[in-house]
Amino acid sequence: MAEPESRRAPAGSQHPLDRLVAVVAQLREHCPWMAQLTHSSLVEYLVEECYELVDVLDELPGAPAADIPAAETGAGDTITELRGELGDVLMQVVLHAQLQREQGHFGLDDVVISLTEKMIRRNPHVFAADGSLRDSFDATTDSIVETWHRVKRAEEPLREDPFHGIPRQLPALALAAKTLRRAPASLPQPATPLPGPAPQTEAELGDLLLTLVQQSTAAGLDPELALRSAVLRLQARSRSLQAEDMIGASADVSTRLEPTPSLTPPPGQINP
Repeated sequence: MAEPESRRAPAGSQHPLDRLVAVVAQLREHCPWMAQLTHSSLVEYLVEECYELVDVLDELPGAPAADIPAAETGAGDTITELRGELGDVLMQVVLHAQLQREQGHFGLDDVVISLTEKMIRRNPHVFAADGSLRDSFDATTDSIVETWHRVKRAEEPLREDPFHGIPRQLPALALAAKTLRRAPASLPQPATPLPGPAPQTEAELGDLLLTLVQQSTAAGLDPELALRSAVLRLQARSRSLQAEDMIGASADVSTRLEPTPSLTPPPGQINP
């Protein structure tokens, strides 16, 4: 039987991404360790690689943490490290797509096509429906954010949960921030008044959070678990109030629960 083109083609004759996909497929076939990988077993590596990428991004000039001394690691050039860490994250994407390709569902090409179509669909201020560039780009940030959410609502017309799409496995602090940005304005905030004035800078906030963590650990409490539990209770209370509010209501839920534009990140940072 003739060898598949992806296995016969010389390395130099393929697009680099196609060559990577072919190499991963060959490793899955011939490497016993790679052959045992599953979506579940890859989660650990995916999380680790993402955090390693964040570490390198924090070292780039202009990053918030760039001026904070870090432990000496003997690492080389930051840009070279960034290229390597981006590759490691890409490897995770290629592997997950390869697992689905082996099951006959989809491959990396389908992932790329789907993502491209979504970016065109959700950014009509830049692209026409056929994917061509518009003649002018005069949209404001607020209108861009509003359009992004409007298109998302059209894609998921039955979505009612304001916290849909927020990963439950986010670090507790990030989970809390995203939840509070999505929570309806009518929801009572589960916050105890601070004993002193509210922090006015990120440095002051950081010191306050560090103090709370220090006090909780000294008391034998797990601050990560405590905050995560409080956030999940808040989400449950919000859903309960939403269900009560929907009785006899005629307003569109997704519109009433839309995040405040000023608290919504730019499109490049919005979760798909």
